Amino acid sequence: MAMPLSTERLLWGGYRRPGDPAAVHSCYYQRASDDPHIAQLWAYTDNLSYAPGAMARLHVNTTAASFDMTIYRDGAKKLTVFQRQQIPGGFHPTPLDCSIEGCDWPVSLEFPIDDSWASGGYVIELTARGADGARLQYDHVFLVCPPQLHGKGSRAGRVLLVAATGTWSAYNDWGGSNHYEGIAGENGDRFSPVLSLDRPYARGFVKLPATAPRIPLRDPPEIGAAVRYPHMEWAYEHGYSKKYASAGWASYERPYVHWLETAGYAVDVISEQDLQFRPRILDGYDCLTFIGHSEYWSWEMRDTIDSYVESGGNIARFAGNFLWQIRLQDQGRTQVCYKYDAREQDPLRDTEQAHLTTTCWDAPETGRPGAQTFGLSGTRGLYAAWGGCSPRGAGGFTVYRPDHWAFEGCDLYYGDVLGAPSRVFGYEVDGVDHVVKDGLPQATGADGAPDNLLILALGLASVYEADHDNGLPLFIGSEDAVFVAKTLHGEAAPETLERYRRGCGMIATFERGRGSVFTAGTCEWVAGLIDRDPQIERVTRNVLDRFMACP
Repeated sequence: MAMPLSTERLLWGGYRRPGDPAAVHSCYYQRASDDPHIAQLWAYTDNLSYAPGAMARLHVNTTAASFDMTIYRDGAKKLTVFQRQQIPGGFHPTPLDCSIEGCDWPVSLEFPIDDSWASGGYVIELTARGADGARLQYDHVFLVCPPQLHGKGSRAGRVLLVAATGTWSAYNDWGGSNHYEGIAGENGDRFSPVLSLDRPYARGFVKLPATAPRIPLRDPPEIGAAVRYPHMEWAYEHGYSKKYASAGWASYERPYVHWLETAGYAVDVISEQDLQFRPRILDGYDCLTFIGHSEYWSWEMRDTIDSYVESGGNIARFAGNFLWQIRLQDQGRTQVCYKYDAREQDPLRDTEQAHLTTTCWDAPETGRPGAQTFGLSGTRGLYAAWGGCSPRGAGGFTVYRPDHWAFEGCDLYYGDVLGAPSRVFGYEVDGVDHVVKDGLPQATGADGAPDNLLILALGLASVYEADHDNGLPLFIGSEDAVFVAKTLHGEAAPETLERYRRGCGMIATFERGRGSVFTAGTCEWVAGLIDRDPQIERVTRNVLDRFMACP
């Protein structure tokens, strides 16, 4: 909502103390007001992505008499494709549990996805005037998929970006609940295991100012300083979701698409849900790419990726935190993930479908370690340059194999740190169990890592946020360390906690079947592209160029 924060507070719920760093622990969220006298404008579409020729449906809730609508393709060059003015508005009540059951607003407008619209991310910009004349604005994003073709190489010269839409949904706290915090549900759960996509995106998921902080700390804290979380403090002060930097088009996919197109690459975009419901959409592409925070995946999504690589496809994954299994219901409009509570609450846990239990991939219930698909896993990595987890770390990957083709032209030496100026190592990273022999890291395979995994670079991370008793409560704490210890070892005794409190992040590559996988296991690789770090740009080009040229 583009209104002064003083009037906007009525459209926020939860506990908030502006300027208080301890307030990051509160559940602070946007939602529609049930008071029809409060100026407001919200919207969502009926799908995450659309094929050319499809009809999109927009659900709008506003107290304004009418609103205007502009749709533009959010690429390196902004291209407006649709405009309409004076669309009749309508106010609709919003259920308290809208995060879980959906907003259930009626369709306000239908519009066709024209065949001329190139694949990519499209922003819907809605504007209106409230009864008092105040300007209202709400922004939504949807994806336009490429037309489906058949035959290997029929998309030669194009790269296909798979947007991390499962993670978008998991972090979206509009309405009060996500997979991290919650205000609704039978028991007032601390998080909701069930989320509806029939709701708007929280502020910051679609658009952000260039000044919005990213999560990794840019400057190391002074000795003895209190642990701080600058991006969340900024979010509270400026009226954005505190999860804006964890997920969404604005923080990750958007800058990557802009970089790709500026660098001369032709890029198409699909959702992760398309992997499950339209797996043939990958036909014709030599290279799939991923960026940012790609944490939540369904069994079927993994099946599609594994089959693609086996049959000769290539993966360029510049993303981190491959961790949770989800289930999609209602044709993808409902997302389920019981996470930490899966062993006690997931209804599939003791059935013949126990492998679909929505816990982490490395849990024994799934029988499908995360490292089998992308080479690395979140349980062996996790936090870096965030809060009290390695806040003064190197900020980049220490290079162990500088002569690898991925580093060609980077002028890297053994022991150099790649990407440190842009803090590309964080905020969540992926690794595997490994040993260092003769100065080189080698995967042990104990956690399901491929036998031919080649580790090129790595850095230190922590699953446990150390408490230095510096005056402020911790945001991360020990919860994840306890969960990992219980999951991987069966208990969280002091000795097992000590074993699993440390992790790592890696750059690695391997071959499977007729295809190849390259993984830079970090959420923040895109920060190096935003900053135009020449070495990060060169590695990205090396990987994409090699994989797109594969026969």
